Amino acid sequence: MSVLIAIPARYASTRYPGKPLVALKGATGEAKTLIQRSWEAACAVKGVDRVVVATDDDRIREAAEGFGAEVVMTSSDCENGTERCAEAHAALGGGYDVVVNLQGDAPLTPAWFVEDLVKGLQADPDAAIATPVLRCDGRALNGFLEDRRAGRVGGTTAVFSTQKHALYFSKEVIPYTGKTYADDAETPVFHHVGVYAYRPDALAQYPTWKPGPLERLEGLEQLRFMEHGRPVLCVEVEARGRQFWELNNPQDVPRLEAMMAEMGTA
Repeated sequence: MSVLIAIPARYASTRYPGKPLVALKGATGEAKTLIQRSWEAACAVKGVDRVVVATDDDRIREAAEGFGAEVVMTSSDCENGTERCAEAHAALGGGYDVVVNLQGDAPLTPAWFVEDLVKGLQADPDAAIATPVLRCDGRALNGFLEDRRAGRVGGTTAVFSTQKHALYFSKEVIPYTGKTYADDAETPVFHHVGVYAYRPDALAQYPTWKPGPLERLEGLEQLRFMEHGRPVLCVEVEARGRQFWELNNPQDVPRLEAMMAEMGTA
């Protein structure tokens, strides 16, 4: 199966304007922009035919072309990354069997997350879209809860059926658990990793659907598939000792830099 990875990136983020061009220092002290680190993560994935940055902003285009990325310019009308990926796939002439959306705020995404995601979608013909979920340890869950107590939107959590089809995604911490967990303890909460693999027909349909009330309330694009009756497959992935976090707020910059230092990420 031919695989395209598109990295949607916009400058005018409501919560964090200019986020793709924020510099993050790695373990060696070298600073690279968020979009470059996301592109390098995409290029590390095996079995991918093409990697592009999809943006509507010339500042991001110039930065991406400066480190060697292929860029597809998309319209400023795209409401989210999924719509931007759909437009980019169409602009490239389509033809890919799987389109992966590796969002530009997740530079710590391990290659095997995406590789397992593509395999999961191939194995489930009923799924229109697949997305990874990572079981939280106590450290990750406590970070989520700390963000919510401080009024910050941290990561997204997911609950799913025994067939691994999503039941719901939320920026709140679900399911509720009143227990306290040690940092290295296993918890019943799953972190939704911001990566998607789409079947091209479902991706092409997505922009034609109106956002539903749940998508508007949560601000989570994947809920549009569920609200229009298209199954979303949750693929459980393993951290293998790696830490994972998205860049959602300015406060996340030191958190990501500390994780990269601890993991030795350049």
